Amino acid sequence: MTHKISQNITSYEVVKQEDESTEEIVAAVDEFKKSNVIQMHESLARPEMLLGSTYKIKTPLSEHSLYITINDLVLNQDTEHEQRRPFEVFINSKNMDHFQWIVALTRIMSAVFRKGGDITFLVEELRSVFDPSGGYFKKGGKFMPSLVAEIGDVVESHLKMIGMIKTEEISEHQQKIMDEKRAQFEADKKPKEPEADAEEASAFPEGSQLCTKCNTKAMIKMDGCMTCLNCGDSKCG
Repeated sequence: MTHKISQNITSYEVVKQEDESTEEIVAAVDEFKKSNVIQMHESLARPEMLLGSTYKIKTPLSEHSLYITINDLVLNQDTEHEQRRPFEVFINSKNMDHFQWIVALTRIMSAVFRKGGDITFLVEELRSVFDPSGGYFKKGGKFMPSLVAEIGDVVESHLKMIGMIKTEEISEHQQKIMDEKRAQFEADKKPKEPEADAEEASAFPEGSQLCTKCNTKAMIKMDGCMTCLNCGDSKCG
């Protein structure tokens, strides 16, 4: 079929049908990148070197300290998907009284680490263990219901350090109110006795009560309202 051109030709272009649109190409590239992202799973081989952090625990339950080492595996190194994940944990001490359950605990924890996925539940599970003989206060006034609970506290600190648990930040306004309440509370109290017990030593005012949210002796009563100077929890909302 012929067409008669009755006007002058001013410009022209070649019409080409593309096999794939630009959006489809971009989507395919993104999918390819995602398919090459390595996630933590139990089949990953242990590399020759791991990054490790060692934490020291000193409790009144023993004259010897415990040293907790958590080794991390760096996944997708030098890419935008790089992430650091715990791979194994070791606990060492001169005190061998609890050697068997410590070895069992570290092996189970390491197995959970290597499974991948959300492992933050370990923190609450360990913290839920209570010593039938009673707990103790660690330096700073924080209450630990058991040695296992303090191990859970160490795991939480490590997961926060590598970014698996987000730290809840106290707002500037709330921090200002807490500082004002603390200054007023300390001004109304007598100076602390120099012969106070070492276990009672705390970074918070004398007479502070135990906060049920953060387990720290930092709860004070001001203007008829109980407020924690550590986490900001308040009975008045």
